[in-house]
Amino acid sequence: MKLKELESCLQQVDVFEEPKILLEQYPTSPHIAACMLYTIHNTFDDIEGKLVADLGCGCGVLSIGAAMLDAGLCVGFDIDDDALGIFRRNAEEFEISNLDLLQCDLCSLEPDVYAQKFDTVIMNPPFGTKHNQGMDMKFLKAALTMAETAVYSLHKTSTRDHIQKKAKDWGAKMEVIAELRYDLPASYKFHKKKSVDIQVDFLRFSSA
Repeated sequence: MKLKELESCLQQVDVFEEPKILLEQYPTSPHIAACMLYTIHNTFDDIEGKLVADLGCGCGVLSIGAAMLDAGLCVGFDIDDDALGIFRRNAEEFEISNLDLLQCDLCSLEPDVYAQKFDTVIMNPPFGTKHNQGMDMKFLKAALTMAETAVYSLHKTSTRDHIQKKAKDWGAKMEVIAELRYDLPASYKFHKKKSVDIQVDFLRFSSA
């Protein structure tokens, strides 16, 4: 599947109807999702035939894209029942069967339950702003526990040094695959601008 074709398919994925600010629910744009998945698939061969986890999967754009690229199975984890409802609907519309969903709070997950159970973990975690400080790191720690091979994640470029240090502490090697501009659409009442560009790193973590 070509990149343009993947992006075009992902544009048809429904997103949050009423996003919840406390959960930092922002959709991953079809463009960014397609670029991430295409790179993971073509450069690192970490999707096809692999067991993939999508943490904080929301409405499922990354999971659905991974499934389209022939993941063996992609399991989406999310705390929010409404988001998972939209995810289910999306999966049905695309007639995708190599997907599974799990409703759980990743931050209170017993670390050993899914230890190294997945080949690859993909995620666009909460950036840990406003009420959720440190949430990005909790997601990353859970992801590193769960992945056998690699974790792929989006993080604010401004937090790169901090994440690098943490990854080292946790015995992981971090590489910056790309620097992206994350166009955050105005989704909440307190947003004054129509959209904001945030500098974001697309990162790959593997065993050091």
